[in-house]
Amino acid sequence: MRYKTLLFDVDDTLLDFKDAENQALQSLFQEVKIELTPEIEQTYKVLNQQRWKEYEKGNMTSAEVVNGRFGILFEHLGKQVDSPAMEKRYRHYLNQGHKRLGNSLEIVQDLAEKAELYVVTNGVATTQYQRLTDSKLLPYFKDIFVSETAGYQKPKREFFDYAFARIPELKREETIIIGDSLTSDTQGGKNAGIDTIWLNPVKNVEEPNIKPTFQIRNLEEIYGILV
Repeated sequence: MRYKTLLFDVDDTLLDFKDAENQALQSLFQEVKIELTPEIEQTYKVLNQQRWKEYEKGNMTSAEVVNGRFGILFEHLGKQVDSPAMEKRYRHYLNQGHKRLGNSLEIVQDLAEKAELYVVTNGVATTQYQRLTDSKLLPYFKDIFVSETAGYQKPKREFFDYAFARIPELKREETIIIGDSLTSDTQGGKNAGIDTIWLNPVKNVEEPNIKPTFQIRNLEEIYGILV
């Protein structure tokens, strides 16, 4: 194996976050007896993405991101809600979303016999642990590093310093990160001084200032890089 330490993102790399998000939104809106129209769903997703981008930049905490988003969303609908309480109900549904992408389980099972595997993810620790457990992926990782518990988020170098301090005998030249986000995973890998694999299934356009070491369309292509 060319790389001894493999760092995997979770959402839209190993697990289908879009599916989990859609199911959770549907369940939440059914609970509050409001129709989830395509327009409301799109408004939420744009709002949510903007808030997580601010989190990546260090302008918001993860708690601020999640606890404020539904209050703002429902203000758009002309309604007042208890935003943290709404988030708690949404989180209950989101935690149940553990649909795997493609044959990610088989790939992780195989790679775990050839290298040291770790998870590096932004988000809420309880959610990521439950989803990884329910998807049966968790046993194949040596450790899980979540921004909430690390105290820093990807792409900050401090997040990777936190993780690297807890990975035995890590060598940066033998370490690579695999993820779907240029701004979080690829930029994070660059900040940490390691190689990067950008999982880009829909052929998103590269950002001029963020160049991945490698680019793949599906997870199976990782073997052409690692072996």
